[in-house]
Amino acid sequence: MEQIMTLVEPRPAATSAKLPSDEGVLLVEGEDQPGLIQAITTVLHESGANIVSLDQYSDNPEGGHFFQRTVFHLPDFTAAREDLEAKLDKVISDDFGLTWRLNDRSVPKRVAILASTSDHCLLDLLWRHRRGEIPMTVSMVISNHTNVANDVRSFGIPFFHVPSQGADKSAAEAEIVRLLRGNVDLVVLARYMQILSPSFLENVEVPVINIHHSFLPAFIGAGPYKKAKERGVKLIGATAHYVTEDLDEGPIIEQDVARVDHSMTAADMQRKGANVERAVLSRAVTWHCEDRVIRHGRETVIF
Repeated sequence: MEQIMTLVEPRPAATSAKLPSDEGVLLVEGEDQPGLIQAITTVLHESGANIVSLDQYSDNPEGGHFFQRTVFHLPDFTAAREDLEAKLDKVISDDFGLTWRLNDRSVPKRVAILASTSDHCLLDLLWRHRRGEIPMTVSMVISNHTNVANDVRSFGIPFFHVPSQGADKSAAEAEIVRLLRGNVDLVVLARYMQILSPSFLENVEVPVINIHHSFLPAFIGAGPYKKAKERGVKLIGATAHYVTEDLDEGPIIEQDVARVDHSMTAADMQRKGANVERAVLSRAVTWHCEDRVIRHGRETVIF
């Protein structure tokens, strides 16, 4: 079994985002039917809540699927939450048969970032976190290399080195699961160049977001930008998605592209691609942490 080394920075990092107090965000989905919005808003009104924003979408008004995101202010939300949840469950679950979740907007998501040698996505997320642009607390960074350790610790973030070499990744995955379990609400793969097993995804028990260049499946493996240059590609881009057992085929959260031309080298294209990757991943993580994403099968609805 490979040896697993852990390097720990003891200071936990707190989010610098200014999060609203006494605000909740309610996400609802299920079979579309008349009266849904009125019933949900009535519960909120009768509970003393003031709706700040409400977005809803139905993919078909006749028997389609309904999605709704509602942000509301409720004085002493923490104390009133249990009673509100009971009322919402009665109406949304029992009366209409929909699924829902309610989150406190003052509580940031606890995020773990997994990285390898490429640091552009990792450092961008840490920088945005420090500036308060993403409502999250970065609980830890885990990497199978040590080249980013000092940069991570300079942000006051705990860093863990978990080597992952050879065909058997089970020991490394078990150590990562041990570090993550109960400590995070989201895992972000910031160019973590390891294939995660189905058992890892099952055991980690939280959503996992990945970022990759847009050349898949055309240019698989090493040197994708060199291959793209040789083919005369005119668009490069990136995709951020939730990770499933189907590798890079999970529900897509965000995508973007940039134009390139014949005058650019493969290195130029790679630098431009890295910029797109940073932007796409940061938007995907932000939207998830703001509870703007509802997963529906292989799709996502983004409010």
